[in-house]
Amino acid sequence: MTRPTVLINFAITADGKISTVNKDPAQFTSPRDLQRLLEIRGRADALMVGRGTLEADNMSMTIPPELKPPRQPLRCIASHAGKFDLGHKVFHSAGGAIHLLATTAPEDYDPGLYEAAGATVHRCSIQEFLHILATGHQVRTLLCEGGGTLVRTLAELDALDEIHLTWAGHTLLGGAEAPTITGPLGDHLPASLEFELTHFEPLDNGECFLSYRRKRRPS
Repeated sequence: MTRPTVLINFAITADGKISTVNKDPAQFTSPRDLQRLLEIRGRADALMVGRGTLEADNMSMTIPPELKPPRQPLRCIASHAGKFDLGHKVFHSAGGAIHLLATTAPEDYDPGLYEAAGATVHRCSIQEFLHILATGHQVRTLLCEGGGTLVRTLAELDALDEIHLTWAGHTLLGGAEAPTITGPLGDHLPASLEFELTHFEPLDNGECFLSYRRKRRPS
């Protein structure tokens, strides 16, 4: 199935966590990490997050206009039930078109409220949504910024092409229930995914920028 190239970008602690057990906003990295995030956003035609990440991090999902981006990426927000807070700032911030994904909404689900607010609503699987973005909205590169549960689904679909990490060696969060880039600790993925290291940049503040590319064997 046709889909965009999918990137993920996360900050992780020395013990591999992306947030606390309570899923508090990730605020344990330096301003340079934020700058890098915006640089990676600049490559993307669309951004995607889960609803929980959107609300926890209070995201507008935009690139600051002072950086003069060539365009604002589409803003894609995934939710199982398709329930979104229309008071959230993402609905009141200038930026790319908003696409809402409801993967398991009930039969009586009514998208009209969100469509009236200017959003496009999709009722389908993650896999189908990726296909729609690629074929219907010319999205060549999609950047997923969380959360771990959404990345887990992408990993299960083998739909991860690049991983970008800021490893914060100065911070430990701990906790067996604290999420990793593929969500809470639990079952293994259906199959191992092999990546190659493409960028290694240690900083003098205890952080390190890492990038990986998916290694795919010839079919």
